[in-house]
Amino acid sequence: MNTPQRQMLLDLKPEQVPSLDNFVTGSNVELVERLRGLADARSFEAIYLWGSQGCGKSHLLAATAESARAQRPVVSLDGARAGAELMLTPGCLLVIDDVGQLGGEAQIALFRAFNAARFLGLAMLLSGDEPPLRLALREDLRTRIGQTLIYEIHALSDEEKAAALRRHAIERGMLMDPGVVHYLLRHGRRDLPSLMAMLGSLDRASLEQKRPPTLPLLRELMQTSFDLEKE
Repeated sequence: MNTPQRQMLLDLKPEQVPSLDNFVTGSNVELVERLRGLADARSFEAIYLWGSQGCGKSHLLAATAESARAQRPVVSLDGARAGAELMLTPGCLLVIDDVGQLGGEAQIALFRAFNAARFLGLAMLLSGDEPPLRLALREDLRTRIGQTLIYEIHALSDEEKAAALRRHAIERGMLMDPGVVHYLLRHGRRDLPSLMAMLGSLDRASLEQKRPPTLPLLRELMQTSFDLEKE
């Protein structure tokens, strides 16, 4: 049976609603500015993002879709759930996360969307784990994706991650032990969403247990998390 502390650690979802403003840009400045431009109904660009798990692809796609909805229709899909019909409307922004998971009928539908893009005034934002040439897709679709604007999402340096964690702590009002960030970077998961989630767990544990967010408390939480992974 899970204790309240164990249940808290199982909930690793980010607390903030994804936006282009709360994405930690690092060296992805040009990419973020391109994504801001997709909100404009006069933009007809097609952009493909790729990078390893935890680099922020899903955050950027959700944030771009949300920022665009005030100015144009948005069709947002997960690649594994896309079907034979994409239900596109003139001027819309088509967002597909993880195109490598598209089934056969969905691949045909996306290829047709590329063919109709100029006529319908579509913009596209697609993502995957690999550059276009390595995608396990039909050749004609892979070629079309390869003709888009392609951006690899650059990973943050440890210094950039540390700065983001400290800023997040300040925003939460945490009077944090200075050694917490260093310890997280050395012993925690390497991706920023997981690091942020653990910092949030530390804050909640501090409030619930009425203990300061110190290194000993962090060690206890991380040990509990490790025990959960082994079960």
